Amino acid sequence: MTVQTILDYLWSLAPVEYKMSWDNVGLLLGRSTAEVRKCLLALDATAAVADEAKALGCELVVTHHPVIFRGDKHVNDLDPLTEPELRFLENRIAVISMHTNLDCAPGGVNDVLAALLGLQNVETLTEPGEPPLVRCGTVEEQSLASFAAFVKKTLNCEGLRWIDGGRPVRKIAVGGGSCIEFAEQALAAGCDTFVTGDVKYHEFLNTAARGMNVIDAGHFETENPVVHMLLAKLRGRFPEIGFLLSAHRGAIRFL
Repeated sequence: MTVQTILDYLWSLAPVEYKMSWDNVGLLLGRSTAEVRKCLLALDATAAVADEAKALGCELVVTHHPVIFRGDKHVNDLDPLTEPELRFLENRIAVISMHTNLDCAPGGVNDVLAALLGLQNVETLTEPGEPPLVRCGTVEEQSLASFAAFVKKTLNCEGLRWIDGGRPVRKIAVGGGSCIEFAEQALAAGCDTFVTGDVKYHEFLNTAARGMNVIDAGHFETENPVVHMLLAKLRGRFPEIGFLLSAHRGAIRFL
């Protein structure tokens, strides 16, 4: 099996046409013809993940967040921001990244998140001019405090932030990573609660003032479940390859 074989399968799960126009996805480092015997899956393509892949003898790493994203014009040891790319390249480890295409694709990040949180009657919110990203669905009516505790436990959050918009939880919008910008569409769809990550202080206040609860469960925590889904699918499709899950659980810690 080669890197290209795995890339072709990942494209079938998360086609490139689902990516946002500003995104960078696909085979970002390495040779498409390289043979793969072991592959590491991780949310982030960090230097620590590069070292982990080397120690495990992996020829390929599959991540959600792109290893090249900022328009780098160089990769060297003088720039700490390009250290991950340098370590992957030095150790001949290819990197495939499936980002917003995996967020938006059916069965991707947000469908996985919706299923994990028990949403029923799941629909896709349409954003004009963009691939469909946010999902919404229903649960049995309950208090916000009860549902927030359920989210914390289910996503294995070290902590989360939430604000009460004055309504019980019944119809929920979910957007893994950072999706509070779609609060307007969620409100228009009749959602009373939004689960996402990376919410700013004023975004909490403004959204609650309009009558919608907000739960910030963390960028890593709301996206990482999709890595487990990819692991299961890849193991099922390529049983001859050793697919491994990264031991790194994000970089942000809570006291």
